[in-house]
Amino acid sequence: MNEKFLKPYNPQETEGRIYKLWETSGYFNPDKLPADHKDPYTIMMPPPNVTGVLHMGHAMMITIEDIMIRYKRMRGYKTLWLPGTDHAAIATQSRVEKDIKKAEDKSRYDLGREELLRRIDAFAKQSHDTIISQLKVFGASCDWSREAFTLDEKRNLAVRTIFKKMYDDGLIYRGNRIVNWDPKGQTTISDDEIVYEERDAKFYTFKYSKDFPISISTTRPETKVGDTAVAVHPDDLRYQKYIGKEYDAVFCGVPIHIKIIADKSVEKDFGTGALGVTPAHSKIDWEMGEKNHLPIIQVIDEKARMMVGDERLMGKKVTEAREVIVEWLKSEGLLEKEETIKQNVSTAERTGGIVEPLPKLQWFVAVDKKFNIEKKNNSGMFPTGMKEASLKDILWHAVKPNQINIIPEYFSKTYFHWTEKLNDWCISRQIWYGHRIPVWYKGEQIYCGTEAPKGDGWTQDEDTLDTWFSSALWTFSTLGWPEQTKDLAMYHPTDVLETGYEIIFFWVARMIMMTGYALGTIPFKTVYLHGTVRDAKGRKMSKSLGNGIDPLDIAAKFGADAGRMALVVGNAPGTDSKISEDKIKGYKNFSNKVWNIARFIQEGTAGTAYDPKFTSFTPDEEHAREERRAFIADMTRDMEEFRFYMASEKIYHYVWHTLADVILEDSKKIFKDGAEEAKISRKQFLLETLEICLKLLHPFMPFLTEEIWQLTGKRNLLMIETWPIAKETDA
Repeated sequence: MNEKFLKPYNPQETEGRIYKLWETSGYFNPDKLPADHKDPYTIMMPPPNVTGVLHMGHAMMITIEDIMIRYKRMRGYKTLWLPGTDHAAIATQSRVEKDIKKAEDKSRYDLGREELLRRIDAFAKQSHDTIISQLKVFGASCDWSREAFTLDEKRNLAVRTIFKKMYDDGLIYRGNRIVNWDPKGQTTISDDEIVYEERDAKFYTFKYSKDFPISISTTRPETKVGDTAVAVHPDDLRYQKYIGKEYDAVFCGVPIHIKIIADKSVEKDFGTGALGVTPAHSKIDWEMGEKNHLPIIQVIDEKARMMVGDERLMGKKVTEAREVIVEWLKSEGLLEKEETIKQNVSTAERTGGIVEPLPKLQWFVAVDKKFNIEKKNNSGMFPTGMKEASLKDILWHAVKPNQINIIPEYFSKTYFHWTEKLNDWCISRQIWYGHRIPVWYKGEQIYCGTEAPKGDGWTQDEDTLDTWFSSALWTFSTLGWPEQTKDLAMYHPTDVLETGYEIIFFWVARMIMMTGYALGTIPFKTVYLHGTVRDAKGRKMSKSLGNGIDPLDIAAKFGADAGRMALVVGNAPGTDSKISEDKIKGYKNFSNKVWNIARFIQEGTAGTAYDPKFTSFTPDEEHAREERRAFIADMTRDMEEFRFYMASEKIYHYVWHTLADVILEDSKKIFKDGAEEAKISRKQFLLETLEICLKLLHPFMPFLTEEIWQLTGKRNLLMIETWPIAKETDA
């Protein structure tokens, strides 16, 4: 018996050394796996943002994906788990700008574009190195030789290439539309990057002037200086006689011209049943304005300040202007009612700024425009004979016929609900960090290309692309596209996308859309959605609550294996889970239990070599072996059907309660009083059982099981051993 078994198990001494053993073997790289690993199995790691360090949500992601890849590697697949990081443009630039402002009291404009990008690159590099080391601590068995970054040169070429293709197909266009403007970050953001915060708000009911016939209600009276219509429901008898009429008024010193229009979207029973229409500052109102040919009058600027009116309004912040207008309404006797209501306020996820809908000239992806798919229609994504499709059609056809399986299945309804509501996607951002839009201008000329145009006088568009645009290419840009590489042919479509359910719209749907366009195929066959990791009280972990748990602290205190088990046991896909140090400590105790089991078996079988051809088992042992075969079959079904939360719990109970509590206790009696034949049989049975349990437990607790495997004198690494089979016909 190896002398290490005489000491307690020490994960801190073990895990780093075992990881280096795996790395040195080269088996993370599918090209280095044994020749019998033929069929590909691919997972693309959702790239963590280079904005800091990993949290428990990342640890959950790494654990689940590592379980998948280790299991499939042991099943004989040519496994590729490709790692990478995301430049996360808005979040990263915002973080660096905050640091510079705090340390030097300077803005990006004080530094200039080149210097700011230099500093962001340095920050991103440092953060990247920290993240990679953390991934390794938690046992990520991914192929570091293929690591990618969403802003590296290869991904940049892919982004420029697909931008040009979509531009040439008319799917990317530049136009004036209402966008979500973040006054704090000074950039547009997508609908998906808005966080809605419930707050108390004042709901005001008033008239524009004393002789205006209709009262309106709003929480934002400061926008009413930009109103060009009042909309009523066409069936509302109170207002039918006013439809089509026009009125002039002076609203807090600002002349306005109002037309009464009919629109079925107006709710008759909400407020007064009449809606003041501000086409320049509301997406809904913008659409009404287009239908009714209304003027578009912008009254709020990019800094969320008023840009019309006299000294009472001009230059004021919107909140200040609101107070001014309310006081004016009161003084004029126009305010009829003031109520306190609950309101969902739109805030920018990365900066916390209150979002202002503003009309701006931006770049958009057209989701409803049709393009020719005849050259792409060879993957079965679209019905036979279909010649044209839109990007929204791709989203519909990729999942509806079950080409892509979403786990848990009920998220499919959420996916389709989002797809139905999808509008054109604003992809331009007014920040400096990120993929620069590959469009150049010279006078009235516009050039779009993968490289800058030749000749003098061309100026590149200042804006960068939405981070999700480059991330949407992740499954195929990481495999070498736009080149038709061997990796692309071998490993795409990928097998599984494992990620948090909260980014099904941010990322999952956009990958489906962009892959369908670029390659005419799906990006992955299965989407596995995990939930949010919460604290012991069920609260979301946050700095403000001080309830966060650092994965590195967990690994240092209890070992990564204990953290992995705590994250996966009982944690069904799509559901939030609770974690605490007590829970993790329980699986640290399990690590010790496994170690002690291995030590007992090594002591009890000293001098005996395991013989896989041994057949002279006792009837009791044959019965136990048959029960074990049934257990293996049951656990394997769970692994194949993505029930890792059940498989991990089952192997935990088998090892602790069947192997330790029953088999080992019975073995003590046999070794003490049993006949020689019974002792020989029991030794072979224990060695066989230990080997099988180490294999079954390896995807969940890779460090501990590999260490025991090596200490028992095995030649190969456990990570490439064959997964146990229930019976010979399962091989």
